[in-house]
Amino acid sequence: MSQATYCKMWADAQKDLDILLQKEREEFLQPETNLGKVSKMLATSYIQYMEIFRSLAAAYDHLIHRQKRAAIRPVLDGVMGRILEIKMEMVKLDNSECQYLDDILMELNRPLEDIEIPIPKYFIEENLEVLQQREKTLDEILLNAGLLEQKPVEAMTLPEAIKLIQVAERARQGRSRARFMKKIYLEEKRTTKQEEQTGRSPDDAATCIQKVWRGYVQRKRIEKMREEEMIFLGITLPPHLEAASSFQKFAGKGKALQGDVQERQDEVSFKDKLRETEGLHIKETLQDQLSQCFTECRHITGRFPDYPPEKAGGSKAIFSEKTPEQVEDEGWKMGPSNFLSILEEGSSQFKVFWQNRDNESDFLQDHDPELIKEGKREEVEEEIRVQVAELMEEKLRNLKLHVDGEKVGTQKKGGKAEKAGKASAKKKIPEMERDLTPDRTIDSLYQELAEGGLLIKAQAVNLSDYIGNYDCVRSSLRGTGAQPLPSAPDVRQLVALYGILPLGSQMVHENAPLVKSVLLAGPAGVGKKMLVHAICTETGANLFNLSPSNVAGKYPGREGLLMMLHMVLKVGKELQPSVVWIGDTEKMFSKAAPKGEEEANSKRLGKMLPQFLKALKPKDRVLLVGTTTRPFEANIGPFCKVYQKIILIPAPDYMSRFALWKHFILQNGGAFSSLENLSCLAQVSDGFTQGQILDVVQTVLSELRLLQMPRKPLRTVEFATSLARHIPVYKEEQETFEVWYAKTPLGRAWSTALAEREAEDGKVKKGKGKK
Repeated sequence: MSQATYCKMWADAQKDLDILLQKEREEFLQPETNLGKVSKMLATSYIQYMEIFRSLAAAYDHLIHRQKRAAIRPVLDGVMGRILEIKMEMVKLDNSECQYLDDILMELNRPLEDIEIPIPKYFIEENLEVLQQREKTLDEILLNAGLLEQKPVEAMTLPEAIKLIQVAERARQGRSRARFMKKIYLEEKRTTKQEEQTGRSPDDAATCIQKVWRGYVQRKRIEKMREEEMIFLGITLPPHLEAASSFQKFAGKGKALQGDVQERQDEVSFKDKLRETEGLHIKETLQDQLSQCFTECRHITGRFPDYPPEKAGGSKAIFSEKTPEQVEDEGWKMGPSNFLSILEEGSSQFKVFWQNRDNESDFLQDHDPELIKEGKREEVEEEIRVQVAELMEEKLRNLKLHVDGEKVGTQKKGGKAEKAGKASAKKKIPEMERDLTPDRTIDSLYQELAEGGLLIKAQAVNLSDYIGNYDCVRSSLRGTGAQPLPSAPDVRQLVALYGILPLGSQMVHENAPLVKSVLLAGPAGVGKKMLVHAICTETGANLFNLSPSNVAGKYPGREGLLMMLHMVLKVGKELQPSVVWIGDTEKMFSKAAPKGEEEANSKRLGKMLPQFLKALKPKDRVLLVGTTTRPFEANIGPFCKVYQKIILIPAPDYMSRFALWKHFILQNGGAFSSLENLSCLAQVSDGFTQGQILDVVQTVLSELRLLQMPRKPLRTVEFATSLARHIPVYKEEQETFEVWYAKTPLGRAWSTALAEREAEDGKVKKGKGKK
């Protein structure tokens, strides 16, 4: 699609966003006692934000114009953050990680796929060179340590080698023949030219020159017209864009950011011009505003204000408005948002600078000097504000002295500031936040963790590789009191919301509801480990493996574990985003007493995890992910204290099993002539996990069986026979997981809310009976 198409997509998304923001102002700020209506409002906004998110992500990924991308980026991050805020509110309201959204989708005429979370490409592409260099370094370290096997060079067969030699030889002969023919052509041309010069009159020579020149000029004119037409149609890029985007074209992206050098030069020149032309005016304006603030403050309070220090914001703090405390009303009301102001600012910027711009005639997609001026004006104002601060602080000191007779000097010994400073100096730094390796570089720590097997290479799998479709039968459970279990698309959605989006965007991580840890619980083979690797693949995160089996014997004792966690924390923060994975995490919180030193060390590590999480701040894109197949063996109190979000992954349902069989059979080179065979396999594999189905397909579709397939088609019984060798997830085991989940904080909240609803329904029925 052309640039104009994506500009229109951006404009449509902004229009939908304006409508949605206006709707939120009208509905979300008013108290509402009907929780059913609230749930519907939240679900509708969630789906609409998801559609806007998808459009903005596509526009940002494909637009070339640097300033347009810069305008989309904060809005895109703001929409992601708002989706997370609404999701948290929905979970809090429904006491469940899964919501029934099919009715809302039908009302909005949207397919089920519309609630899939799109993963923005910029998570990887904007740091591609750094990630590739880091991967190369990790491979070298693991190869030198003997932890990574070097891929053997595949030997060529004799026909392949002969074909390669033939191609090279024919190319060599072609080049030699071309050089020989060129030499003959030039010789003939030189001879013809000499004959023409000796045998023609001056008039004939002039006519020949005119003919050649006019032909040349006309060809150039036609060529230029053709280039302009192709650029107008959006088929080709302008010449300077072709040169600027050579790397992206080679990669198949077509998204070069042109004019970088020219724009940087323009930015510097614009900044100097602004400082010369508007600097004096900005300085006088700031002085007048501060003087007025001093006067108004004395009029209201009876004294001049204290000038805030630079750490507290300097003169900016004087202008900050203090909002009154909000009075809570009865009923539900949406909590405060960190992203609505960002979305409103982005919407207003779009209306001012981009809404009425003619994008179709902007062939070159050049930058706009006025937008650069706006950005540089803020920098100039900040520089001048620092200069004005010294003058105004001196002016305020003189006003206090001559008007109020107040002497402003150094504080007395033992004053509040001095006491506060002593108190902060005496404050003990938490153990996990102390720098235990001040004399070591990040590279040396990175190498030690990789050589020790704690920093591992993530497998290249995407979240979309977690196959499964929506369960259409699940909505029939509504009203039965059973808590809904996530289907495969729900699992993808939760992993994207709690793991991928916050790790991929710094702004989202700092402002959205903070999720520091996630637990993936479920039977063996449901894809928990794959989801951990998918988080790393989609965000380019480092992967630290702190599973008990991997840590055993490497850093013994409390001091050793503290050093290990310190190194993981230091490297993870410096090279963020990072994922800390703990497989079989229930062993760290086992109810049974430790039998040996390794088990004691594992439980000791579990007790240190709360301190590890406390050391993570909103600016640190580090996520702790635990996986477990037997969560009911852990002490649930400290277990749930460590893991903030718990995702219970059941065995796949019928629709997901159908999709899994189809995908794995096609992926391994097989094919079924009828969908009835796939439906039959999906029926008989009830209770079997994704891993077991994959193992069955790979076992049946051997190289020999694939060769026999043209004359001997695949039969259902072949897969059923191999499937019978595996043990499924029985109903009793699944119920054990559900009983355990009911004891988690969210499970208890669901049970409490259900009991309250049943009690209210009982009162209503009694009231009707009396009537």
